Amino acid sequence: MTAPAAGIPAAGIPAALRLARHAAGLAFADLPPAAVAGAKTFLLDSLGVGIAGATAPDADRVRAAAARWGAGNEATLWGTGARLPAASAAFVNGFQLHGQEFDCLHEAAVLHPMATLLPAALGWAEREGGISGPAFLAALAAGVDVAVALGLAATGALRFFRPATAGGFGAAAATARLAGFEASRIADAMGLLYAQTSGTMQPHIEASVALPLQPGFNARAALCAADLAASGLPGPHGAIDGPFGYLALFETGFDLAPVWAALAGARRIAELSHKPFPAGRATHGGIEGVAQLRAEHGFAPAEVARVVVRAPPLIARLCGRPAIADPDPAYARLCMGFVIAKTLLEGALDPTHFRGPALRDPATFALARRVVTESDGTADPNALAPQEVIVTLTDGRALVWRGATMLAHPSRPLSREAQLTKFRRCWSLAAIPLGAPEALIEMVEHLEQLDDMRRLAALLGG
Repeated sequence: MTAPAAGIPAAGIPAALRLARHAAGLAFADLPPAAVAGAKTFLLDSLGVGIAGATAPDADRVRAAAARWGAGNEATLWGTGARLPAASAAFVNGFQLHGQEFDCLHEAAVLHPMATLLPAALGWAEREGGISGPAFLAALAAGVDVAVALGLAATGALRFFRPATAGGFGAAAATARLAGFEASRIADAMGLLYAQTSGTMQPHIEASVALPLQPGFNARAALCAADLAASGLPGPHGAIDGPFGYLALFETGFDLAPVWAALAGARRIAELSHKPFPAGRATHGGIEGVAQLRAEHGFAPAEVARVVVRAPPLIARLCGRPAIADPDPAYARLCMGFVIAKTLLEGALDPTHFRGPALRDPATFALARRVVTESDGTADPNALAPQEVIVTLTDGRALVWRGATMLAHPSRPLSREAQLTKFRRCWSLAAIPLGAPEALIEMVEHLEQLDDMRRLAALLGG
């Protein structure tokens, strides 16, 4: 029986198998230039953010816990001199990658696909060896297609944490593809991933460190799922669209028809957005707005009487939390008042503004209390834009900025210079000296010529 082409409706074929066929059949030669460029761009960006995560709050404790789960020399903990078994390394690197809210995302799907995918895929490639650069880029593109497909299928607001949950399916598909599995075995791996899937929005509303742990949990689960499938264990092929599958239980509503219609031509890795600021993406309109208004009008922070950010409901729900005097890093990164205050006081937002004494600065707290986030009533529960920022000064002037699209969206991409500036800053925050970053930049730029991803991984550990 001939398998139906990807994107063509096929009654009775489980969604996991259809996505697995897409992942199995996507060759490097099929990637258009925009997808190859996107894969390289967000590979480099994600590695940089993960390296900086080595010195982020709680990273040392996460590494210490993971070291208790078994010693091993299979894979690198990015930005450190340490190595662990590949599954444990995927867990740690997933935490480091998402732990600063600085990693790339797909805005329409409301997920950070690389946070779970890249640690699992690179852990597998480093442990197994022999994975070429082109094979790795194709696996990244396939995994992002799978994860984003699930995010785009959702029609309701977040209640589970998609970077971990939908991201886990993408990570499993990419890792199983690197293992050389045919489509049915990739679907097995995705089903075995589903048996381990975790991640809710409860840590988000509590500002708990469990939030960035969740991509790590699912990165580890994806690598373990590929190992289980490699041993011959089957997984449930109804893991996505079965009566008790992912979409029925994890999402409040879903529609797969648009996903299938677009899948054959989907290369979603070219649709990712950078994070230009190390804070929740929902805060980025507010950050850009106050920075632009200050650049245009030259007011001092002491002249600010009030700041109002008017944006879609998701923005208010995710980052409209009140300013508090001594926030945890996870709270501060998703507090519109905190990030706007830091931007006004410091001129720019840096990862170190969420570490140590910078969190307890009284001037930041005083200014943050003058920031209000309001919903504009937009009907789309997943919309991030448009946003409006109104800065009212003590002399009575009201300055207004409006943004229709977030900075670093594919329609407003960061320049190559800005991308590399971010990467080099992240590289400088490693836990150990890594030397100059140019070797890694050059290697990623010419990844088509790399015969073994272990050579790249070696640069991540000093």
